[in-house]
Amino acid sequence: MLTLEREETSALDYSNLNTSIQETFTAIDRFEWQAVDEILQMREQQLYLQAGYKNFEEYCQRELYAWGGYRRINQLLGAKKVIDAVGELGGHIKNERQARPLLRLVKEPEKLKQAVAIALKDNPSPGESDFAAAAKKVVPQLPRKKQSTQEPMVPKIQEPVVPQKAIVTVSQQSHPRYGEEGTIEADAPNRWQQIVTFADGERLLINNADLDAPSVPLPRERSYPAEYTEAIATIEERHKQELEQLSQELRIGLQTEATARAEALVQEQIQSLQQLFKQQKEENIQLQQRLGEMEGLRKLEAENQQLKQRIQDLENAVEQRPSQQWGNTMTQQATKALNKQVKQALEKTIDLRSLAQEPPKENAQECLRLMGMALKNLASAMNNTQALEAAAIILGSEPTPTAIAYRAEQLEMLPQAVNDIRQVLAKPECTWQEFLNVAQEYEVIKQDYWAELTSEEIQLIAALQNISTELDTIGVSSVVAHADPYRTLYVERGEVVEDLGEELVVAWDHWRNESKKTDRYFRDELRFWQPQ
Repeated sequence: MLTLEREETSALDYSNLNTSIQETFTAIDRFEWQAVDEILQMREQQLYLQAGYKNFEEYCQRELYAWGGYRRINQLLGAKKVIDAVGELGGHIKNERQARPLLRLVKEPEKLKQAVAIALKDNPSPGESDFAAAAKKVVPQLPRKKQSTQEPMVPKIQEPVVPQKAIVTVSQQSHPRYGEEGTIEADAPNRWQQIVTFADGERLLINNADLDAPSVPLPRERSYPAEYTEAIATIEERHKQELEQLSQELRIGLQTEATARAEALVQEQIQSLQQLFKQQKEENIQLQQRLGEMEGLRKLEAENQQLKQRIQDLENAVEQRPSQQWGNTMTQQATKALNKQVKQALEKTIDLRSLAQEPPKENAQECLRLMGMALKNLASAMNNTQALEAAAIILGSEPTPTAIAYRAEQLEMLPQAVNDIRQVLAKPECTWQEFLNVAQEYEVIKQDYWAELTSEEIQLIAALQNISTELDTIGVSSVVAHADPYRTLYVERGEVVEDLGEELVVAWDHWRNESKKTDRYFRDELRFWQPQ
């Protein structure tokens, strides 16, 4: 019995894995920028009003709390301002964290661009720390004064005296209005917030801690009289207990919902397994029927061998004995005629080994593929290694279920591949590039479809290749793409910028904003680029 060796898993390639990780993070940042554009549309067109929200902040806190709520949205909007202000250099800022230290320079675009240029000079692929260091070089940031928390000793709460038309500046970097100036034209609703009117007419309620106005006294914290302290503590304790109770009820509800979903998922899996078991049972019945047919063929083959041996013995006996010894049974000529008819009948029997060595002339590959898949299913159902070996011999692959299934899929593509190639070759003015575009789609079964082509078609392909080689040679300034259809560069556009002899240096269009802009390839790895 054949023992199948387990195939060793090849080690992961660092370059491919590293490239995949970087592409994944790049996609995350790209979708985050796309979300910023949509958030701007939601705020500017006030579409949140359709859902019953009073303002944009309430919408963010309710619908986007899982992604940081209003605070995180403000950070993203601030990063959007940085990208718009920096212009063409914005492509080097990959995410909001890198834009955060540059937000304080958004009101001075020239200094902002200078900071980005310094970061790029120090590091072609700068990070958050590089942008922060560059911003400090351009505009040093003074340390913020520590706000005093001591309340004035007064017998009662006194509202701050704010002069009319007082000018203040938003100093909190996470605020979407960071760096912008506004005026306080109305009385403060409380001691810790102010109503600020900006140049565009928008009025916002902003915390005193987020405002910078040296000429205006802005209290930073709330203060209460001593007689209210106990009442406030009681309210806070009751509120804390209510929050704990709500949290417990929420956990119970989530657990109940998770249990219900898990039960539904298990039920769905059980139904799927039952359906799969039913389907497998039907396939086993069909395989058993096929097995019975093959067993009958095997017995028929054994009987055929016995009949052949018997015929040979009879022919030897006829040649060795005179015709008189046969009596009235039959003549020597009748015996030979009978033997000839038996041989013709035997030649019509099916021999799987001879079929594998010399397939039928019409629709051969399809016959072999169907027979190979039948043997593979039989081997899987009955754990029969001999059937698996027979399937591998017929399909021309390794004796493993995976290799046999992959080979069967390749052979299933073969008729379509031959038909497509012949349609291209039948054109009056067929070129090598037209043939190559079709042939590359079926590169994995090249040997199979090559065997199906006639000698005239093979000669025509060789002539087209020779003509293409003489006329089109990839060199400097050639617009190319990668020749491997399974590479992402197969559809990308690049230009040959340097010829190194055996290798060419290609600058890819989609790498213009990346740190790596060129790469080296052998000439046969490239093809002339064609618009898709």
